[in-house]
Amino acid sequence: MPNPTAGNGFNIVIAHLSGSLLEKKPDLAIVEVQGVGYAVQIPLSTFYQLGEPGSATRLKIHTHVREDTISLFGFLTEKEKEMFEKLIGISGIGPKLANNILSGASVDDLASYLKSGDVSRLTRIPGIGKKTAERMVLELRDKMQSFAVESAASRPAAAGRMRDDMLSALINLGYQKASAERALDAVMESAPGEPSSFETLLRAVLRRMSGGA
Repeated sequence: MPNPTAGNGFNIVIAHLSGSLLEKKPDLAIVEVQGVGYAVQIPLSTFYQLGEPGSATRLKIHTHVREDTISLFGFLTEKEKEMFEKLIGISGIGPKLANNILSGASVDDLASYLKSGDVSRLTRIPGIGKKTAERMVLELRDKMQSFAVESAASRPAAAGRMRDDMLSALINLGYQKASAERALDAVMESAPGEPSSFETLLRAVLRRMSGGA
């Protein structure tokens, strides 16, 4: 990766990557651009919509620069990136927590919770306590105008593949396979045929595992 500062002292930031997807995990994508592999941290919503390794990939990038490191955070949509950047503008929410928040709720749902001041829903997202949720509502409630809240709808996926992808994501998030399987099966059995999207299912499973079902 290039030096983050040019000779004139201005920061060099990466805002977009377009290349070949070398590898993907629920929280990480490696994108090759002209022979250089960039490690990009991603939310689950982006992970699920990425193609398979070897496919062409375009990601919108937020470059996070600290004294000792440069981190890239990638998103498939401008709405995801915009929400991420609003979240990290809140005291106490760093880029990793912001990514976790986007993994636990879709942008549309987050905008809805923030607009309505739904602290209860926000605290169901892993890593978000009551004080953080209240601060999110206070600081972002009036900044959601650009987010048109739409009904949740994602491309359909076969139940078997959806279950396998979900289990893999939960294990990569640190959950034990046995407990993840129990929670996942319970949620899928309680609503056969639903939910229609990976993000909706993930939120339901995480709620169950945290005792909020």
